[in-house]
Amino acid sequence: MSSSDQITDPDEASRNNPEASSSSLNNEENSTTDNKEDAMKRAAAKKLIERYFYQLTDGCGNPSCDNKFCASSGELKPLTPDEAAAQAIQLFSQEARLCERHPNKIARKQNSILSTKNSVTSPDICLENDTLPTNDIVVSSTDENSKNSVKYNCVPVPSFLTEQSLYDIIDECETNDSYSPLIRTLGEIFSSIENLARSFVQTEVSSPTEVTSTTDTPGEIKGLNKEEVRSLEGEKDKDEDSCAESSKHTILPVDLSAVRRAFTALFKLKTSIFENALINALVTLAGNLQMELPTRKERENQDDIVNVLLIVFEIPALGSGDFLETALPAICRAAQWLPVEVQAKLARMWSNVGRSSIRNILENLQQLITLRVILTPFHRDLFVQDENVITSATKLMKILYYANMLAGSLESPDLRCDEMSGSMDSSYLASKVNKSTPPVDPLAEELGIHVLDCRKPFLPFSEFYNELLSDTVEMDRDFANYKSELGKFSFMHYPFILTPATKTMGLYFDNRIRMYSERRISILQAVTGLPSQPYLRLKVRRDHIIDDALVELEMISMDNPNDLKKQLVVEFEGEQGIDEGGVSKEFFQLVIEEIFNPDYAMFTVQPETQTVWFNPTSFESDAQFTLIGIVLGLAIYNNVILAVNFPMVLYRKLMGKRGSFEDLQDWNPVLYNSLKQMLEYSDSDLDEVFMQTFRISYQDVFGSTIDYDLKEKGDSISITQENKYEFVDLYADFLLNKSVEKQFHAFYKGFQMVVDESPLELLFRPEEIELLICGSKNFDFDELENSTEYDGGYTDNTQIIKDFWSIVHALSVEDKRKLLQFTTGSDRVPIGGLSRLKLVIAKNGPDSDRLPTAHTCFNVLLLPEYSSKEKLKDRLVKAINYSKGFGML
Repeated sequence: MSSSDQITDPDEASRNNPEASSSSLNNEENSTTDNKEDAMKRAAAKKLIERYFYQLTDGCGNPSCDNKFCASSGELKPLTPDEAAAQAIQLFSQEARLCERHPNKIARKQNSILSTKNSVTSPDICLENDTLPTNDIVVSSTDENSKNSVKYNCVPVPSFLTEQSLYDIIDECETNDSYSPLIRTLGEIFSSIENLARSFVQTEVSSPTEVTSTTDTPGEIKGLNKEEVRSLEGEKDKDEDSCAESSKHTILPVDLSAVRRAFTALFKLKTSIFENALINALVTLAGNLQMELPTRKERENQDDIVNVLLIVFEIPALGSGDFLETALPAICRAAQWLPVEVQAKLARMWSNVGRSSIRNILENLQQLITLRVILTPFHRDLFVQDENVITSATKLMKILYYANMLAGSLESPDLRCDEMSGSMDSSYLASKVNKSTPPVDPLAEELGIHVLDCRKPFLPFSEFYNELLSDTVEMDRDFANYKSELGKFSFMHYPFILTPATKTMGLYFDNRIRMYSERRISILQAVTGLPSQPYLRLKVRRDHIIDDALVELEMISMDNPNDLKKQLVVEFEGEQGIDEGGVSKEFFQLVIEEIFNPDYAMFTVQPETQTVWFNPTSFESDAQFTLIGIVLGLAIYNNVILAVNFPMVLYRKLMGKRGSFEDLQDWNPVLYNSLKQMLEYSDSDLDEVFMQTFRISYQDVFGSTIDYDLKEKGDSISITQENKYEFVDLYADFLLNKSVEKQFHAFYKGFQMVVDESPLELLFRPEEIELLICGSKNFDFDELENSTEYDGGYTDNTQIIKDFWSIVHALSVEDKRKLLQFTTGSDRVPIGGLSRLKLVIAKNGPDSDRLPTAHTCFNVLLLPEYSSKEKLKDRLVKAINYSKGFGML
């Protein structure tokens, strides 16, 4: 065959040269075995030669290009394929200029299309090899017998896609107005784990001469002369075989930027063209994953699975239409079989190169879960925990949840430690030997992170809540699954998706079951003749509430700490109130008011934030601080909201994280900003400007100044650029940890006496603990009105009810708090908002001069049917301002 008849490209130019071919085989035998770096150089060089070839034949697509070696410039005469291949090698050797590619603008020639397996797109279109890498050049010359016909040798579709090859297919399909090649290619690639895993991978480089897909410039490849370039071209066949073999063991990472650009180009077409093919391919892919994942051995390389999922979740339409209803559920069902190691790799990839996709992936999963909740008819035999698509999507969302933390701002795990055990007495530690501890999440353990390490996530944690799902979940059933040893699915193991209000119900069931358990034990003791105490009974005097409560709780905690887990029943001496919950609420409120009284000097108030903190120079005993810890634990345990105002660092410390510099921001903003200014100061005269040493000062309870050296001889060590970070860390550690170590450990001990066995740490983050203790800040009385029920003849259309809400909405915030206190026993908004109160307004007889009354245990307001709005307002205001205690009215 003459040269004019030969199909020619840069690869074939070397294959037609026996000496070059022989040289390449010998070179491969030596370099692929002993010198991986040279092999990578050759792979990158081949890619550059191909870029030069396309630049000479097709151009860069820029109409104003000024590169004389580019067809788009208009200065280059038309070249035959042979001439272009030869000049491409020459330009590479000269490190000539390469244009930036404009793939959406480049018009590809008909000979560049890739055919589908076992078929061709037209009688004239065939390709040459059994396996064609997507970056290889496919060209042809004119047949001698027919100048208008083009001759090709047949080849199947490549076993993987690249960004460029997808552009080629799209351009060819648009040129021929036939999209069969695109449909077949998508079906072939996206239905196969192996094919998709090897698609859109990054350039195989890891040497000092590294070349990436975004920086392929001639100057970055050194040490290859022209003869070596021709030699590596002759090695193509064997290189491809060896690469295919090695790919079974090593899969290169996905180039997500290329994936996104490729999908952008694909979805510019009408989706009706390829949608069904892509969806069917994804369903097939999911089936393959579901069959293969459970049987994979742990030691096998799992990078191919990671690549597959990374590519699939970049599909723009995955959260809409038939993709949402068919393809995404199938992928989620398959992904629930991912080993922990693969989940960790996927989380790391999403947190790094894939972080820009986290929000979109999360929205797709949320839409899928919401859609299934709406469409599935749940009943007594089918609970939301039984719906496989919802549970599998939740499991996949957990991977994204940890990726979201990794992509955010993390603190050192060294701050997370069990610092409390060292200061607790041996009797208490002995009582905790057999206590249950929260289960460790295998994925968190594999990643080496904890939610406490995340100072600021990439997306707010609240975006992971699914309110519709939370409202649908029956927490009694979910709690039963959580306690079951049969491995049933429970959302309590995936608390990030549940709203705090729903998680509170899970905590409530756990607490109530423990209370009933303690009550049964007490009853059994009574049968055997032992004293029976089914409840935690406290009898206190209103005027000596702290002393009485301290004595009784201290005795109980010393005698049998488990008694603290019984249901609390409070009795005020000399009052007739029977505690069904309301008396306990008032007890907690009065204790908090007294304990934070400045006269006790147990806590100090930060003037900027009005938060309270432990007084490091307090004279009160440890027992007083233990009492406060017990009260805080009992409030959570008995579902009571407290009017406390601790900074967030306290709740982080309760969860096991030491205070750090960033915690100063809401603890003492003025100090935080001053220290931050020091850290940001970059001039060398820092010591002269700030005039600070490692000696600090603070005031005791009497206002006297106390000096403290953060380091030995701290007064002689000035703060400099070299040691300023050490100073800030030591300063924060002293203020938040060391200076209050004694007081906090006593407080923590009391808190843990009550909640040590509850799933508190499993369900709630520190900011949710604050919400659980202090209630919501959403003081919306419209919610209260909409959720209120009526009894005794009242309805929402009764005139007195209309007048009541008109009066209530006009009250000041302080009076609204008093109304809440009067009707519910607490002036705090429960977690989830005022709609959770379920207030009941009942008719209490005809018009009279009596004041309104309330059953705070049941949130019932008893309201006589007053004759006028003015009388109603007068009686209501008097009732909320002057009522206190439980006596006869």
